[in-house]
This record gives sequence, structure tokens and C-alpha cells, in this order.
Amino acid sequence: MDMNDLVIVSVDDHIIEPPDMWDNHLSVQHKAIAPRMVRDATADYWIFEGKRVSQGATNAVVGRPREEYGFEPTGLDQMRRGTWDIDAHIDDMNVNGILASINFPSIISFDGSLFLKYENKADARILVSAYNDWHIDEWCGKYPGRSIPTAVMPMWDVAACVAEIERIARKGCHSLAFSENPTAKGLPSIHDSHWEPFWKACADNRMALNLHIGTGFLPAHASPLTPIDAWITSFPMTIAAAAADWLHLDALNRYPLKISLSEGGIGWVPYFLERAEYTHVHHSAWTHASFGSRTPTQTFRDHFLTCFVEDKFGLKNLEEIGEKIVAYECDYPHSDTQWPQVPENFMKTVAGLTDEQIDRVSHLNALEFFDYDAIGIMGGRANCTVGALRAKATHVDVGEVPLEGVAPVQKGTTRRVTSGDVMAMQAKLFAHDEMAADA
Repeated sequence: MDMNDLVIVSVDDHIIEPPDMWDNHLSVQHKAIAPRMVRDATADYWIFEGKRVSQGATNAVVGRPREEYGFEPTGLDQMRRGTWDIDAHIDDMNVNGILASINFPSIISFDGSLFLKYENKADARILVSAYNDWHIDEWCGKYPGRSIPTAVMPMWDVAACVAEIERIARKGCHSLAFSENPTAKGLPSIHDSHWEPFWKACADNRMALNLHIGTGFLPAHASPLTPIDAWITSFPMTIAAAAADWLHLDALNRYPLKISLSEGGIGWVPYFLERAEYTHVHHSAWTHASFGSRTPTQTFRDHFLTCFVEDKFGLKNLEEIGEKIVAYECDYPHSDTQWPQVPENFMKTVAGLTDEQIDRVSHLNALEFFDYDAIGIMGGRANCTVGALRAKATHVDVGEVPLEGVAPVQKGTTRRVTSGDVMAMQAKLFAHDEMAADA
């Protein structure tokens, strides 16, 4: 397949929320509870329920020289405009050859769990719906076919979750962000009957659940002296812990739930499935695990979607994973992203696959899983290819832009950056926070 004929959909990107996001989605009587962005001498930050939340730790370093990478951006002026402005965001998608993408929140955490920390849960419930309305109607709605709407939930209240699912489904949204492990947020386990109405509502409304790494299982830093590279390397594979937990969710035997494992890679999946099969054969006699009439592998392939940035090993073993459960992720604007050269790198990664397999992992699996007809909305494949999108983006500047006065974790030295360096930087960044979002 020629690179310019590719159609690429990303199932994992991120939004840096703009300061005016609440303006059009709260009634007059609720304007007073709107979070607001404030600027001090060094940073932008948000005020949620009277408490400071840092804009930083978003890792939104796209367009920066790699020497400046780190978790240091603390203001919108330190980030590429496409991270927070939808018009510029579409430009950045076009120049990168990306047709459509899922965009996770940042300041409210990848699963919206910042609202769990609200003392006034009635206010939090209003803000969840306001966030979803902004995301669906403004961020996604301005450019139909380009962003797959993905909502957040009032996770502390199952009845409210059900009501919100039904409401966003009526707006055409069939995707939501959820925690990999609710118990890490002080909520009941996914194996508790507490969630039964939630599973039913998801199934009834064709709602896909997105479990993003870091929303329940977070790798510990081995030691302060450990090179940070070790933590970065292991982070995506923490998704395997979530996969094992959710694979044994009994609700999968009752409902056609769809679960996307976001930003977790695919190379681990063949052994994961082999181990799941071995465990079931050797241990189910005493553990009483049940997959109904299916095997663990069949269950995984019936319910889960996995994704990759660059995973040549996984794609070489696509048959062992399942051709219909693998999708692409760009991870814009984080440091793993290959923007603006996704198509070039994608072609190297999928070398050896057939054109049919390339179509599967580049866009078909994602669009089918999320029940989103981006190609139809855009008027046909000819308008959706890398070549067609890049033709719209000849005005976009993709040159690297260093920022004066913005230092990476370690500047002016070749000493290896350690976990201790990053932990100290984050501690300083969040020193005044009382309600911190996911890093």
C-alpha cells in the first residue's frame, strides 16, 4: 500500500483543556461553580472547588526538541496551540495524516476522576455533564468525522452514571473513559454487584469503555537512583494487570461489553493469552473461574481492543493476538507521539502485513469498535487518506520550537535523569495542589 493511500485513526490522543471550555455549558445559576484557569508569575493553573490544580504534568511536549522533553509544561504558552485549540488541533491532525481520534481529558485526569475529590457531589455531577457537553458539542462537534466523542462519568454514583450514559447516547456519543481499577479510587471493585446497572447501561447503549494506563495501575519507581527510562519502558505494560482483571469480569458472560486498553501496546498480548489459557486449564478446578462456553482467548477477542504506537513484534504476531482487535494510537501531544511523521513511521511498523491487514489496524478495527462512521461522514475514503489530509495542511509549520526559559528535568548536563529527579520535579510542581490530576 502506498503511504498516501493510508487511512489512519488514533484511539489514544489527549486534550489540554482551554480556559473557556465551561462558558457555554453551565446555566446562569451554576456559573459560580465553574472551574477557572488562573495565571501566576510562572504557570497556568486551575481552580476546582476553591482548590488549586496544576496545569502541568501533562507531558504535552509535541513540537519541542527532544532535549527539552519531560513533564515540565506549566502553561498554554509553553505548548503547541493544537494541544488546546480545536482549529489548530485539526491542522495538526491533517499534517500528520490522521483522519479521526479519541481525545482523553488531561486536567480532570484521563478518566475524569478529579471529580471524585469534590466535596459537593451535586456540583461535581453538574460539571461532569458540562464537560461532556463541551467535549461532544464543541471539541468534537465543530469538525464532524474528526474526533470520536468520549465522555467521563460521575463514577461515585452508579444511578447517575446510567443517566449520563443514556443522555450522551442520545447525543450520539458511544464511548466513555473509565478507571482501570476503581478500587484505586476508593470505589467498589469491578467484580462487585454494585456495578451491574452500569454494565447493563453500557451494553444497552453500545457504549465502549476506554481504560487508559495510569488510571488504576501505576508502576512504582524502583528507586530514586533508577534511570527514568526504566519507568517509561514499563509504564505501558501495566495495562496487562488491568487486562487480567477485566478478562475475569463475570459481566462479560452476560453482556456484549466493549473494552479498549488505551496506550498499552500489543507485544505482550500473545504471552498474556497463553498464560490465561494455561491458568484456566491448570487452576479453574479450584478457582472456579468461568468463561461460559468460551476460552479466555475467545473472550478477550470478543470484548477487547488493543493499540500500538510502534510495536513491530506485536504486528509480526498479529495472528496470535487477533487481527480485529488491534488499532493504532498517536498519543498526541505526549512525548511518545511520532507527530508529524506518523504515516512514515507507520509504514515501517506494518512492513510485512497485507493491504487488508493494514486497513484493519490503521482504521477499520477502530471505527467498527467505536461504531463511528468517520469515512461516511467525510464523504468517502478519497477524502480521508494521508494524501488528502496533508493537502489541506500545507500552511502548517511543523518545525521544532524550543522555548526560552523552560528547562527540562536536567539541563546542561549529560548525567542520566533518574526517577528521583522526576519525582522531585513533580513534588515541586504539585507543591500547592490539593486536588492533583493524573500525571
